[in-house]
Amino acid sequence: MDALKGFKTIAGLALFMVALQLFNVATGYSLMAFGLIPRTVHGLLGIITSPFLHASFAHLSANLIAFLILGTLVIIEGLNRFIAVSAIIILLGGALVWLFGFAGVHIGASGWVFGLWAYLLSRAWFHRSWGNLITAGVVALLYGGLIFGFLPRQGVSFEGHLFGALAGFIAAKVLFSAPRNRFNAAG
Repeated sequence: MDALKGFKTIAGLALFMVALQLFNVATGYSLMAFGLIPRTVHGLLGIITSPFLHASFAHLSANLIAFLILGTLVIIEGLNRFIAVSAIIILLGGALVWLFGFAGVHIGASGWVFGLWAYLLSRAWFHRSWGNLITAGVVALLYGGLIFGFLPRQGVSFEGHLFGALAGFIAAKVLFSAPRNRFNAAG
């Protein structure tokens, strides 16, 4: 998939988040009921819905630029790859937040963003190529400050950041680890 077509897909997802935020504001933040609430049956739905919901326009805008850039860098590999990476990040990262997150409502695309970030960095390790190494270098340079998102702060789901990044690493490991052929083993 070329970069422009991929960017249009990512931009469409970003516009969907903006539309949801407009609806959320217009309805007195009624969509917060669909956030991820750890260790509750109702909160299970939030594993899927919470990445699209935000507490404010400032919260949304803090996630959108990084989502647009990092998402485009992943979708260049193809729509199926972006879907697979995103599904692992959202489902695994969300499930871990549901299991281990602090009590309260977890919302926002930042776990997804941290997952895309970790995926792009990890991809360079598991699938070594000049393109992946250069991409990882640029991502590390531009978004190296995300590391501070792992520090606990009031009102921030650092668990979402941590588990999103872990899921991004796992996505790279799963999608780029070649199965070992037991007949080609050294010995």
